[in-house]
Amino acid sequence: MMQAHYFQQVPFEGLGSIEAWFHNHGYQINATRFYQQANLPDINDVDFLVVMGGPMSVNDEAQYPWLAAEKQFIRQFIETGKPVLGICLGAQLIASAMGAKVYPNNEKEIGWWPIQAVANNNAAAFTFPEMSTVFHWHGETFDLPENSLRLAKSFGCDNQAFQLGQSVIGLQFHLETTEASAQAIIENCADELVPAPYVQAENEILSADLQKYQNIHQLMNSVLDYLDNAQQR
Repeated sequence: MMQAHYFQQVPFEGLGSIEAWFHNHGYQINATRFYQQANLPDINDVDFLVVMGGPMSVNDEAQYPWLAAEKQFIRQFIETGKPVLGICLGAQLIASAMGAKVYPNNEKEIGWWPIQAVANNNAAAFTFPEMSTVFHWHGETFDLPENSLRLAKSFGCDNQAFQLGQSVIGLQFHLETTEASAQAIIENCADELVPAPYVQAENEILSADLQKYQNIHQLMNSVLDYLDNAQQR
């Protein structure tokens, strides 16, 4: 059985819709929950790595010492060529692990905001729809890792998604979010809901209809399908 492993930074940012995709595709799921313990798996035992989000910065190693070991593991795992997906902080951790800078963005993006696909000349790269409304919760951004492709942008943030090789994708936004996980992140991070151009109020975030969630889950499934197929390419 294929082994999926995810890195979880905080208890309220779990796999969301990704869990069902792994179960439906025959993966056994294991996790390292850094807020409890920092025991890393054997790289050889992992077939698909997912790095989840969290409110901390990749630069907060003094406060969260596990971040250094996590970045080292990510860098070594990427070298295996096996699939890696990073979400929000997870994408920033991939960028940092591969030598790119992570720093505060000019604008925070919180809530349901559109992203736009970025054209590139690599026909084998993952392709986003021309425009998609997705769930955001981030205040930092990243430079693109060397040799990576930018896949998406938004009005508030230039680098929304990137791909490195055939098997690594980083997403600044959250396609895995469910109604329950949206409620959970608000309960834990409501202090960030300060009026700003790209910050929605709590009631606006939670008023999203079921179709919005179905759309992002369908897009997440497409990303996961692409990365899963990378193992056969």
